[in-house]
Amino acid sequence: MASHGNDAARAVYEARVPSFYYRPTSSDCQLLREQWIRAKYERKEFIHPEMQEPYSAGYREGLLWKRGRDNGQFLSRKFVLTEREGALKYFNKNEAKEPKAIMKIEHLNATFQPAKIGHPHGLQVTYLKDNSTRNIFVYHEDGKEAVDWFNALRAARFHYLQVAFPGASDADLVPKLSRNYLKEGYMEKTGPKQTEGFRKRWFTMDDRRLMYFKDPLDAFARGEVFIGSKEGGYSVLEGLPPATQGHHWAYGITIVTPDRKFLFACETEADRQQWVAAFESVVDRPMLPQEYAVEAHFKHKP
Repeated sequence: MASHGNDAARAVYEARVPSFYYRPTSSDCQLLREQWIRAKYERKEFIHPEMQEPYSAGYREGLLWKRGRDNGQFLSRKFVLTEREGALKYFNKNEAKEPKAIMKIEHLNATFQPAKIGHPHGLQVTYLKDNSTRNIFVYHEDGKEAVDWFNALRAARFHYLQVAFPGASDADLVPKLSRNYLKEGYMEKTGPKQTEGFRKRWFTMDDRRLMYFKDPLDAFARGEVFIGSKEGGYSVLEGLPPATQGHHWAYGITIVTPDRKFLFACETEADRQQWVAAFESVVDRPMLPQEYAVEAHFKHKP
């Protein structure tokens, strides 16, 4: 650093970082930050492109510990990522010919969730199944392997999007490769008639999808709410309608959609402000053409 300066060092050690490779920030988990430093200085992956083969070859297979949907146990499962088929697959037995699940790259997202999963290398992978979000939770004991899987998924997404949007620049595509959730945490909610009691649920705000779960590690959401833009009749209000009863937590939020109002309650004022900010960031953003199609097909499960 003293002899070369940061810019000169970066020009050497980051000479060939692939466009799709995730560059962590100070807010990312320790694993991503550590493996970025090791890849850059220890393994010199961005000086020698042949070192990038584990995540740039278009095909990857290996074993990951996967959480069982029903019993919560982590079991070793074979995963295969193939760009040619546009899919990530996993198999319940190594020798099995048919995969247990096929996840299309088109609708796939991956985000590190060490605290939620209870492992420093925990990765949450989501995909759409029958237009509903399905979660799987995996980890690898080796930090490099976990991050290589993450970047291999980003590479597959990148190459899919390059074909789907041939005129788009790398700068346009890179933000679409993977996304962290806008906000997660517990709130109380009531049903569509707003007469039954409020129930505590785990909520995940994934772009315009607000999903709620009985448990943070559930495979499927109990319900999903699409949150559009203010131009489409969506709004976020602090507080609950005056006659509302049955909530234990005092800090209410009302989401107004063209079809109905959704009522939520937060435990603290700080929590409410964070949720309101997350909702408003989406409502204030104009809808993209493809988001209208999502809105039209959206199934809300009460």
